Amino acid sequence: MALTTPGVDFLIYLFISLCIPGCLVKALFWSLGLPCSPLFLVLLCICSLPSYIIFKVQSTERAHRREAAAAGGRLVPRVQGRLLGNFDQLTTLVGKWLNGYPGDGFQDLVDEYGAAVNTRVLWTDSVFSCSPEYTKLILASGFENYVKGERFQQALGSVLGSGVFNSDGDMWKFHRSMTRPFFTRDRITHFHLFDRHAEKVLKKLRDRMEAGIAIDFQDLMSRFTMDVTTDFLFNQCVDSLSSPLPFPHNSGKGNGSTPQIHTRADEFSAAFTNALQLVAERERYGSIWPLYEITHDKVIGPMKIVKSFIEPIVREAVQKKAIRDSMNKNDKLFASSPNSKIDDDVTLLDHLVELTSDPVILRDEILNIMIAGRDTITSTLTFTIYLLCNHPEVAARLRGEILDQVGATALPSFEQVKDMKYLRAVINETLRLFPPVPFNVRECVNGTLWPSPDPNDKPLYLPAGTKTPYSVMMMQRRKDLWGPDADIFDPDRWLDERNQKYFLANPLIFLPFNAGPRICLGQLFAYNEMSILLIRLLQNFSSFNLELDAFPPGTLPPPRWAKEGGRKAIEKIRPKVHLTMYCHGGLWVRMQEPLSN
Repeated sequence: MALTTPGVDFLIYLFISLCIPGCLVKALFWSLGLPCSPLFLVLLCICSLPSYIIFKVQSTERAHRREAAAAGGRLVPRVQGRLLGNFDQLTTLVGKWLNGYPGDGFQDLVDEYGAAVNTRVLWTDSVFSCSPEYTKLILASGFENYVKGERFQQALGSVLGSGVFNSDGDMWKFHRSMTRPFFTRDRITHFHLFDRHAEKVLKKLRDRMEAGIAIDFQDLMSRFTMDVTTDFLFNQCVDSLSSPLPFPHNSGKGNGSTPQIHTRADEFSAAFTNALQLVAERERYGSIWPLYEITHDKVIGPMKIVKSFIEPIVREAVQKKAIRDSMNKNDKLFASSPNSKIDDDVTLLDHLVELTSDPVILRDEILNIMIAGRDTITSTLTFTIYLLCNHPEVAARLRGEILDQVGATALPSFEQVKDMKYLRAVINETLRLFPPVPFNVRECVNGTLWPSPDPNDKPLYLPAGTKTPYSVMMMQRRKDLWGPDADIFDPDRWLDERNQKYFLANPLIFLPFNAGPRICLGQLFAYNEMSILLIRLLQNFSSFNLELDAFPPGTLPPPRWAKEGGRKAIEKIRPKVHLTMYCHGGLWVRMQEPLSN
């Protein structure tokens, strides 16, 4: 359950913890008829918390070492910070998250401590890894032992509720079973839905290009995916593409800011983004996140706007279902069970209300699907165009494939999209370098053993309740897994001998859509949506160029990045992460229409 005053509740709990020892001593002295001064009790309370922490840390440490020895393993190497509770590690990692490149700090820890490292901030076991062997355990072979956990659910509950991305056990299975049938096959209506909104994107691009002004492609894709997602979910599009677009700061129009919010769609989109950023901050701060929200849950405000849009739609759908039931109509349009066949003209919400009438469950599931449908696809399309800007030869070759197989104006068929190998290679290579969810986390239910990176050493022991954050992005850029050119954007690695040597030999090194029982149900939908948009773009524009002067001041990479190696050294934009990866300051580009098709 989400807290309304997280910080106050946290401090009250802390205060009660301080008072309990004094109350117990007072009761003991009273039962013995001994005097007990108020000063003594105050001092006892003040000293009790650090004393309890020391006792708890030491006793837990001894218990974990005994458990590890009994299991035939050893504890995961721990970061040795300078401050009590490794608090300096928390401030360092949060600082790098705010101001650095995704993965900064963690790569240094992996280099120093090995493939698995326990950051142990504030005495909480948190074992970070970027290894396919450990990721397989977390997501697939050891799936039942790794859950989202109460800490994660409480931090993100204000937005995700009990939806599929924030639930475990039976609730997760229920949400999963509800949505699975809707993503099991291609639907011709999907292609037309994508194309309808892609046409609006093209018009926006042409208008801006004719005006000679750069456009924020990330903002445009956020609008496109929001419209597609709401249309797909409700058949009630928020129509965010109809709102004014932001201007670059150097255009003399709008002073580089987004135009004043005029529509409900703008308010909804801004609130949704704000809520995601806030809950992402909570996960970064760990168990002490309530201290950053002392008097109120910061997410309540933006979520009030989000819910004001979604809840009336859900209520209307539930009411229509109740009317149908009261009239005892057996309308074959609707599915009556999770595995029933669903007609093409049924929306996801239509399908869900046949399975539950609980408005909270419906709202939570809709919000979870919206995050998957908007933010992840926005991220991939944004970084695809960024990479095409930097690699015009790839853009030219991709455009050639599209014109050869589809033509200059036609909407492709399913078979044509599947046959465009280079298009899929471009998308996969973008997903490899810039996976939409670059970092994720689970929590182990029971104590468990992980194989040691050194086969001559004992396996690693993780106590019950250990957080297990992992990075798909870092794994997908490892040179020992992908070759010496792993930092380079090269779609041909998916088509030449490198595909057999690296990916096909170990498919778990590429996990942009997760793996195991929680693998993304909507990945085919996502590939199709991204493919249609890219096909339409390349049919209508022959080249893409970054407009670095249009980026807001302070949003481009600092000069020192060029000296730090890896992708970081060659990046022209500044990737950042909330729940998903995005381009700081937007992606300001110009596009060139072909002289003729």
